[in-house]
Amino acid sequence: MDTQRLILFAAFMLVSMSLWQTWQIQTNPPPARSISDASGTNNKPAVPATDDLPSVPVSNNTAAEQSVSTPSVAQKVESGQRVSVKTDVFDIEIDTVGGDIRRVALLDYPVDVNHDPSPVVLMNDKTGVFFISQTGLLSASKESAYAPDHNVTYKSDTLNYELGKQSELNVPLTWTSEDGLFTLTKIYTFYPGKYEIGVEHKITNNSTIAWQGHLYRQLQRTNIEQASMFLQTYTGGMISNDGDGFEKIDFPEMLESNLSRANTGGWISMIQHYFMGAWIPPANSHENYYTRVTEKNSTDPHYIIGSISATQIVNPDSTTELKDRLFIGPKLQLEIKDLATGLDSTVDYGFLSVIAHPIYWLLDKIQSVVNNWGWSIIFLTIIIKALFYKLSATSYKSMAHMRKVTPRLKAIQEQFKDNSAEKNKAMMELYKKEKINPLGGCLPIVVQIPVFISLYWVLLESVEMRQADFMFWLNNLSAPDPYYVLPLIMGISMFIQQKLNPAPMDPVQAKVMMMLPIIFTVFFAFFPSGLVLYWVVNNLLSITQQWYITRSIENA
Repeated sequence: MDTQRLILFAAFMLVSMSLWQTWQIQTNPPPARSISDASGTNNKPAVPATDDLPSVPVSNNTAAEQSVSTPSVAQKVESGQRVSVKTDVFDIEIDTVGGDIRRVALLDYPVDVNHDPSPVVLMNDKTGVFFISQTGLLSASKESAYAPDHNVTYKSDTLNYELGKQSELNVPLTWTSEDGLFTLTKIYTFYPGKYEIGVEHKITNNSTIAWQGHLYRQLQRTNIEQASMFLQTYTGGMISNDGDGFEKIDFPEMLESNLSRANTGGWISMIQHYFMGAWIPPANSHENYYTRVTEKNSTDPHYIIGSISATQIVNPDSTTELKDRLFIGPKLQLEIKDLATGLDSTVDYGFLSVIAHPIYWLLDKIQSVVNNWGWSIIFLTIIIKALFYKLSATSYKSMAHMRKVTPRLKAIQEQFKDNSAEKNKAMMELYKKEKINPLGGCLPIVVQIPVFISLYWVLLESVEMRQADFMFWLNNLSAPDPYYVLPLIMGISMFIQQKLNPAPMDPVQAKVMMMLPIIFTVFFAFFPSGLVLYWVVNNLLSITQQWYITRSIENA
């Protein structure tokens, strides 16, 4: 019936509006750069501006916690020697200047399974794709010589580390003050098969006075271009709130003002489609989250999000160890949710997360049995269709009854074409006589719209879908069908469904509705093939159910 078609069209418009709004958000920041690690201008190492150090939050409790000035021009971050670290999932470069993680390649994630088998480079210090992780110490005293921030140069025993068959790999970097009385050892710990990295700052104070200061951790990056103008996802900062909450801090917001917020433990992150970097301080630590932007007037601003610890005191002739965790890798939500409360919210399912998370959970359970994401989507579609079977049957019965009385409705329309009041009265009497609710098929469709949109975001956002193989030519369910076979099947199935529905009595509306399969086919040609697969299977099941119900009613 007409109302149902309009609601179905509205569902499609909701998805399109969601894409449009996300696209608008992404186009507001300054011009973005490509995420490629190709040759050319992107091979030039980027040098961050001089104001990329955080300021210590002002506190009324102690005079030691006063704002620390940013570095002078002579303190620019330069590149030193590179320490190479290889594990079964990482190929990492750590710069001896700052002990920064400057390049991270994810060995299990190719750029393009069909065209570029090289691993995704998530972190990089090249111009246009800048994304690095930094830590350092800020002294509470501006005059202190013991302030090894990310501008100092560390020493490493070797420039090459490899995990091999070890249970863990420790990579120590050491900085010692000129007088030899203060030492900071930064120790990265890597584990087999894990994207979680242990980070320990071992502070040794052999001077005669207590050292007071703060540990900071930060992620610094530039914006990147989205892979597709049709499928826009969020790229930017995200932080946890006290408790289970979280908040996005997007790039325009960072440009507008600097964040400064007290928090207990939690996490700070920079996320993008499928991947992220996140710092996870100790759960009970008192932190101050911050953001800032350097080179605001350039075409490639650097966005910084970080966390500063409360005042740390290292007494004379003593050592303090500060331990944090760093995550750099794919947003595998069943793994990252165990790292910190709410960290799995970085998998951005939007406002329908309450529905999307159970859908993903069920999809993952099916995948663990069938071991194929394409078949998992098919079985998930069957399960969802079974859950809505009764609702769908109600809708199809209503359509079948409407289809059966359509000739009589057209006769009424012709008879009272010049008298709308009498026409409506006669139609209502017919509905009453035949016990037809003209809106009876609407509710089932309305109920299913949130499920479809939630599944759309699950298939779009879940990194497990990225380049997942199905069968034949469909070896990347996160990309559009390269031969447009699924979109064409989907369009044909929609056309068949329209033939099973009662035809609109308005000729103009009938022509508009006949265009819907074509419109959907064109749009779905750019959608992930996994989503189109769901739609095709759902349509085929719907056609089967609707044909059976329609035939039963028409033959009654």
